[in-house]
Amino acid sequence: MTTFHDKVIYQAYPKSFKDTDGDGIGDLKGIIEKLPYLEDLGIDMIWLNPFYNSPQNDNGYDVADYTSIDPLFGTWEDFDKLVEEAGKRGISLMLDMVLNHTSTEHEWFQKALAGDKKYQDYYILREGKPDGSLPTNWESKFGGPAWSKFAETDQYYLHLYDKTQADLNWRNPEVRRELYKAVNFWLEKGVKGLRFDVINVIGKAEELEDAADGVGKSHYTDTPIVHDYIQELNQETFGRYDDVITVGEMSSTTVKNGIKYSSPKRHELSMIFSFHHLKVDYKDGEKWTTMPFDFLELKKLLDEWQRGMDVGDGWNAVFWNNHDQPRANSRFGDTENYPVETATMLAQTIHLLRGTPFIYQGEEIGMTNPRFDDIDDYVDVETHNAYEEMKRKGLPEQEIMEAIKEKSRDNPRTPMQWDSSKNAGFTTGTPWLKVPDNYTTINTQNETISKQIRDYYKQLIQLRKDHKIIQEGSYEPFELGHESVYAYIRELDDQKLLVMNHFYSEEALMDIPKALLDMKAEFLIGNKGERKLESLFKLDPYETVAFLLKK
Repeated sequence: MTTFHDKVIYQAYPKSFKDTDGDGIGDLKGIIEKLPYLEDLGIDMIWLNPFYNSPQNDNGYDVADYTSIDPLFGTWEDFDKLVEEAGKRGISLMLDMVLNHTSTEHEWFQKALAGDKKYQDYYILREGKPDGSLPTNWESKFGGPAWSKFAETDQYYLHLYDKTQADLNWRNPEVRRELYKAVNFWLEKGVKGLRFDVINVIGKAEELEDAADGVGKSHYTDTPIVHDYIQELNQETFGRYDDVITVGEMSSTTVKNGIKYSSPKRHELSMIFSFHHLKVDYKDGEKWTTMPFDFLELKKLLDEWQRGMDVGDGWNAVFWNNHDQPRANSRFGDTENYPVETATMLAQTIHLLRGTPFIYQGEEIGMTNPRFDDIDDYVDVETHNAYEEMKRKGLPEQEIMEAIKEKSRDNPRTPMQWDSSKNAGFTTGTPWLKVPDNYTTINTQNETISKQIRDYYKQLIQLRKDHKIIQEGSYEPFELGHESVYAYIRELDDQKLLVMNHFYSEEALMDIPKALLDMKAEFLIGNKGERKLESLFKLDPYETVAFLLKK
């Protein structure tokens, strides 16, 4: 069985990674072109967001054909070459599987619309209530009701996301067979990783009821049948290989379910993404708000998931960034005054935890949120829906734009900043999404900020390969109540790894107990150079440091 505990996975958002044909949209050839860059970084696997045929209403997560390549991104020849060229460098591919819903342009939905009963049962169709209202009061995750009119009938179809993303009926065994066929298609093409989009919402009840909170999450999230479905998915597809790595994107999940999804003895998934730690700057739990992040809550959540998954033999995918999350350095640090310290401290916090680290394109060079002033510079469907909703509520334009600058999903989607030439070297054409203004200083060719950050990432990736304690060690918090430092200890056999991460710009002091001082301390890595472990340990602004302790 191939272990994934020593691996580091890099997420490339194909649309924004590298454009080779000048149409302003990144492509598969662009990923091939940049393989030497990724090999130099030291990563093991590239997770690619969807590049299948799609109307692109939700940037490819509205799939119109699971076993296709959208001409926007390239050809089959490009894909085969990417698998081959990446393989030569010891890098494999992880593909995104969007199995909760299809585009309404998918052939199945189109056949359903045309009256084919077989395909109507591929989706979740319900009559309205006797009073003419919608089947349930559930809300779509992108705003508005989760139901839309199904053709010229009295029925409605469920869409937990955009109205062009119709939820599939997993209770229909034929639907499951079709989806497994699609997964196997890509495995046979040499894909070694699978990321399952919102996979914990596939288990809707047979009888759909109104939700007391009007949202409905509890009616379809982490239901017991989801585990049955994932076990079947495992058996019918990737479980037949011993070298495939899987990760489930888990919406609003719990530690208890996280363990079930990822414990090896349950034969479900290798690991899971959970997102609670990325909601600590949501005022009253609302995304489209602005507030300083709650550091103690951030630590509490990271700690809860680390300890819980460790005790239960589950496995976390550890990360700060992805295509849906604003840039972590813009959220949890100071990119103006401490760009290198912020980025390296955040990286070390994650990379030395128990779990498999994911790097999102550009974080390794210190890319930041773009802070566009004009709503027209944003493309994301969720952002535009939120803008309209806030407008309707009468919020001032400035307040609306501030929330959007901080929370839009377009924040991480801006083109990768390769160099200081026009459009950051991403395209010779007009980029599909604007390039941030700071590309002249933050780019892969920058010899100061970006190079220092990337070199630090390379060290962290190598340390994971070299040290069993990082791969397999247990986790326990250290001084969890400290108001500005998140510290923890990893332990394996007779070794301990002490990691201290300082999240603020004032100096911080840590009391190191005698039991640790009595061990032989070896400086392992830190963003302020070599340090010596002392009883009163002083941390500089955004300093991160790790010591390997031996008896």
